[in-house]
Amino acid sequence: MDNNERIDILKCIAKGISIHFGQKCEIVVHDLSKDYESTIVHIENGYITGRHLGDCASNIVLEQLESFNENRNDEIKDRYNYLTQTKDGRILKSSSIYIKDNNGKICSILGINYDITDFLMAESIISSFTNSSANKEVKEIIPSNVNDLLDILINESYEYIGKPVATMTKEDKIKAIKYLEQKGAFLIKKSGDKVSKFFDISQYTLYNYLDNEV
Repeated sequence: MDNNERIDILKCIAKGISIHFGQKCEIVVHDLSKDYESTIVHIENGYITGRHLGDCASNIVLEQLESFNENRNDEIKDRYNYLTQTKDGRILKSSSIYIKDNNGKICSILGINYDITDFLMAESIISSFTNSSANKEVKEIIPSNVNDLLDILINESYEYIGKPVATMTKEDKIKAIKYLEQKGAFLIKKSGDKVSKFFDISQYTLYNYLDNEV
């Protein structure tokens, strides 16, 4: 089976899931043969996350793709029933299913995102009467475009260090940039320019920092 045939099958599956679960369920197909900032080749109910054909994946998928690039496919596992969040704050119950080609390489992803915001609001009302609460940790924020995704990752790296850029040491900046590398930020085209400006360093210095061990 070639890649086009595989994608066509995933599109049919996505359509079927969307019809079965209705308008609150977004299903997205990522083709990893595409540029990383435009992997979406099919999407159902994309208004849930505000994404369209040609948009990017989420930060967790990007981190997994970094593992894929380093030939660590065995470490990439399907993920089910984790919480994500849209840019406008809606909470989704998500699953990511990684599809391999005939050579065992991950070539595409089927993503399912079900909007459970209304359920959580109902649960909150009920818990206010029962004095119960649940700790629900959101694992990722789903951006509507690759620029938003890079902003999210840069903000995470800033929070990881825990101090303003102006007070960061060289070692702090190296750690922050290594964090971005681990998260797959540099798979995004022209990310180096934005990261360099944020940390107030040259791109030459950025590449030197990437070569450093911390």
